[in-house]
Amino acid sequence: MHYAGNVAPGHNVTALGQGGANTGYRVREDGTLRPAANFNAENDAKILRKAMKGFGTDEKAIIDILAYRTNSQRQDIKKMFKTCFGKDLIQELKSELGGKFEDVIIGLMMTPEEFDAYELKRAMRGIGTDEDAMIEILCSRSNAQIQRINEAYQRMYRQKLEKDIISDTSGHFKRLMVSMANGGRMENQAVDMNKANSDAQALYQAGEKRWGTDESQFNIIMASQSYEQLRAVFDAYSRISGRDIEKVIKSEMSGNLEIGMLAIIKCVRNKPGYFAEKLYRSMKGAGTDDRTLIRVMVTRAEVDMVQIKQEFQKMYGQSLEQFVRDDISGDYRRVILGMIGAGY
Repeated sequence: MHYAGNVAPGHNVTALGQGGANTGYRVREDGTLRPAANFNAENDAKILRKAMKGFGTDEKAIIDILAYRTNSQRQDIKKMFKTCFGKDLIQELKSELGGKFEDVIIGLMMTPEEFDAYELKRAMRGIGTDEDAMIEILCSRSNAQIQRINEAYQRMYRQKLEKDIISDTSGHFKRLMVSMANGGRMENQAVDMNKANSDAQALYQAGEKRWGTDESQFNIIMASQSYEQLRAVFDAYSRISGRDIEKVIKSEMSGNLEIGMLAIIKCVRNKPGYFAEKLYRSMKGAGTDDRTLIRVMVTRAEVDMVQIKQEFQKMYGQSLEQFVRDDISGDYRRVILGMIGAGY
């Protein structure tokens, strides 16, 4: 593996807040996108201005800056750009770029919660709903992230996220999405084996043991318990039933509710594996699911892309980098490869 630009092995930062000094960024080693050394927001702003000034656009210069900065650094560049030139960087980029390349760059320029809110709104806008995008975001984020997504959604669209979910979805799937958007999952609770056994028994009685399925019982447990507690529930379920919880969900449920429940199970067991599968599915076969590919790349590059790449290799016997190279092209490919530490 080789690193391009300012990406180098070492520490990286993963988003807990919007960016900048007081918003709860913490150092982690799990992202491929790491802070640029000797970062200078003013210099970067000047380079971007030059790249977009006059006839034609220097896409390479834009990629070399924005694909190799953390979200926190990009927010500083955005602020400095407006300070220096009296222009909004996102609007300037939108007027200069196009296609999937533009979609990636604009996604990178939003804060994590703004991008999630934007993707949720897009998923529910117009005719038809992108339930997969809703499930991916709402079933994989922490309570704190969900809280910030709700705030960003309200600020950006003058509407409560929950209200849009209720008007756009139905049935048991609607209940699951409302539960997820509430951000009330118990976190950091000590594992209670007695409760795990009784919850596993309740799931058994609500599913396999009866005619029909009591979906609300599944919702109660899957939406409220911590990841650690759910692992204990799943283990207890296997002991009681002799079957894996994932197989049970597949046989007891269907449609978007099934996909949502399975997403929770996958995130509980192996979140990087869940996202590796999302990336694989977005690129395999004819055509590319660009929205999913872009969303996962933008939201995970600073968080756990190192593990996602490892899981991808393990699960599919091919590197994520090679998959990307074979599937997309041009500036779109260059920016994605930069973000995952592959260079171009």
